Amino acid sequence: MVNVNENKPLELSLVDFGVRPDSGEDAGPGLRRAIAAAKRHRGPVKLAVAPGRYDFHPESADRVPYYVTNTASEEENPDPVKTIAIWLKDMNDFELDGGGSLFVFYGKMTMLALDGCVRTTIRDVGFDYSRPTVVEMTIDKLGEGFMDVTVHADTRYDVHDGKLRWVGDGWSFLEGPVQAYDPIRDATWRIGNVLARAAKVEETAPGRIRFFYEGRDSGEALEAGWVLQARDGIRDQVGAFIHRCKDVRWERVGVHFMHGLGIVGQFSENLNFRQLNLSPRPETGRTVAAFADFVHLSGCRGVVEIADSVFSGAHDDAINVHGTHLRIVGAPTGDELAVRFMHPQTYGFEAFGAGDEIEFVRPGTLLPYATGRVKEARLTEPRVMLLKLEDRLPEGIGEGDVIENVTWTPELRVTGCSFSRIPTRGVLATTRRPVVLASNVFKRLRMSAVLVADDAASWYESGRVEDLTIRDNRFVACGEPGCAVISIMPENEEVDEDAPVHRNIRVAVNVFETSRASFLLEAKSTQGIAFFGNEIRSATGPTAPEDTVRLLACSDVDVRDNCYHGME
Repeated sequence: MVNVNENKPLELSLVDFGVRPDSGEDAGPGLRRAIAAAKRHRGPVKLAVAPGRYDFHPESADRVPYYVTNTASEEENPDPVKTIAIWLKDMNDFELDGGGSLFVFYGKMTMLALDGCVRTTIRDVGFDYSRPTVVEMTIDKLGEGFMDVTVHADTRYDVHDGKLRWVGDGWSFLEGPVQAYDPIRDATWRIGNVLARAAKVEETAPGRIRFFYEGRDSGEALEAGWVLQARDGIRDQVGAFIHRCKDVRWERVGVHFMHGLGIVGQFSENLNFRQLNLSPRPETGRTVAAFADFVHLSGCRGVVEIADSVFSGAHDDAINVHGTHLRIVGAPTGDELAVRFMHPQTYGFEAFGAGDEIEFVRPGTLLPYATGRVKEARLTEPRVMLLKLEDRLPEGIGEGDVIENVTWTPELRVTGCSFSRIPTRGVLATTRRPVVLASNVFKRLRMSAVLVADDAASWYESGRVEDLTIRDNRFVACGEPGCAVISIMPENEEVDEDAPVHRNIRVAVNVFETSRASFLLEAKSTQGIAFFGNEIRSATGPTAPEDTVRLLACSDVDVRDNCYHGME
């Protein structure tokens, strides 16, 4: 149907392009025809999808080369081409209204990619996989030298001559990361690969496998009833990719499985995510919704807002927002810099452009010592960029110094969200612009619920924090021993109280429920820390302030008016 009312966007119906719900046919070709028709219209366009199920197969998908941050090295995945089910390229004023429908994907795919889009909205739609690339099984019995499991109905396998392989639509593996999930505590954590460790594997009945071990057990502390989750570990796709876009909004979107890194935003501006449901659909009986991170944003700017959303069942962090430090590797002339991507899994994209402001940073201190502005920038090879600056280079550039793109750093607001079944961290925030984490619930995250890092030697994820508020949140049993619930830990090697990396961090009016001997807040090289008005409920009884906060080389610290008591 077409609506020609000038006061409303042009309305297209997916049915008019030969795509009908619940048909079992590949919806990809028809959806591409609808997107092409929408792109030909110069005004706003709304593409309406009738409720039901739509299937997307890799055979008809677009194949586009994209270098994506934090995904895979050249050795892990030498081919940057992504298999994209729904590709929105240079779409302005476009809305995809799913009408409550479910999009189901096959094989290994990037479900959705937005490239160069402005004012684009995705709403009221669910995304899931026919056969997720994380396999699942439930432990039935643990005996002397063996383990019996029941394999999930969505997981396929092949047992031959006592050897096991997990298989799917165009993929197979055995080695890779493994996690355990305890449904009683609703908690997930990483373990060794007890599946690949087996000396022999036997199918005892359809969907039931026995793993034999040379020792008394698998070498891990396991229990019957727990779910084991396994994957191959290569991030050759992403769940969704938002690249060089502006004013993107996702609203009431269910993401029930993603292969690869997750929803990745790269050099995009003003991203708004509301009422996302990133968790498995209950009717599937699955426990995993993400192969790695849920939301990963690198080099973005403007305002990033994530509100009223559910994050449950990842294989890595829930939200990670950062920039990228590139190392200075040459200075061909007095106003030119050659810089290099250093981490194996991040390279190949244009990290700087004309007009971008940069800072020169010492890796040992993580402190800036000069600024500049880019006049010209180009990739000379996938790992190297050549920058021409508006002015001459600063004096005293040292070996290993890095630069950060200051222009592409966002404000971040995460509010009203819940986090559970996360084996690592809840929110990683390394951006100099204001950050607010408010009214969220973090349950049984194995590591820190909140991490503020910044480094120029490991992941090369920049940069410093200057205004962070953590308030009105509830932290339930987060942080394993030795890992604080909130961790402000820049990776600077030269530590000096008079040379802080981060500044102005407020942790106020939160509730901490803890049963472990972990600190609630640890901070390093930070100036201006306020920890006040918080309620601390400890299963081991009242806790003293000195057992709550651990500081190294911090200044202007205000710890007061916190309430300590035991669990009721």
